Amino acid sequence: MNNSVVNTARLLGAGLRALLVLTLVTGVIYPLVVTGIAQGLFPGKANGSEIRADGKVVGSSLIGQQGYSLDYFQPRPANGLGENSLNTQYRLLLSGATNLSADNDKLVKSVEAAKAKVVKDNSTADHRVEPSQVPADAVTSSGSGLDPDISPAYADLQVHRVAERNGLTDARVRKLVDEHTEGRTLGFVGEPRVNVLELNIALKDLVAKARP
Repeated sequence: MNNSVVNTARLLGAGLRALLVLTLVTGVIYPLVVTGIAQGLFPGKANGSEIRADGKVVGSSLIGQQGYSLDYFQPRPANGLGENSLNTQYRLLLSGATNLSADNDKLVKSVEAAKAKVVKDNSTADHRVEPSQVPADAVTSSGSGLDPDISPAYADLQVHRVAERNGLTDARVRKLVDEHTEGRTLGFVGEPRVNVLELNIALKDLVAKARP
């Protein structure tokens, strides 16, 4: 066997050993270490930020759900890259925005229709919602289409309807909203927000306690 063949065999052997070592380190050891650290220090986030109610997982605090009845607080619209008809809680097939420009006729008509619906749905016998009171997040979807939060302004706009439909006082429902309003991250990042799923779970519990 000549030297070139021997050298080639050695190189192949060294390459194979390197491949096996790197596969073990980066494909097995590193993921296990990272997973272990995440589970130990941040179990909630590592497992998808699950939200539980009645002893079972009902969603994630990171992904908005659709399909609530008007007895509950409504989320932002979920308009994006495609919809499915099987799971209406998670309507979008893909995370993403519509990418329509601000002066696009389709977007303008969608916003106008959404605003009219918000006004209609949230106007009660003794409280009229004006179109000027409807905040932007009530009629537009987020960049991902999956925003789990709404603004305090949109939550407050819904208080009268939610209170009336559930036999509660406005003050008690508004207090519930205040209790579930989160401030800016680190005091300066983002905007104040209300997680719709967490708020609706708390509302369901409140209604159950209020009923005889």
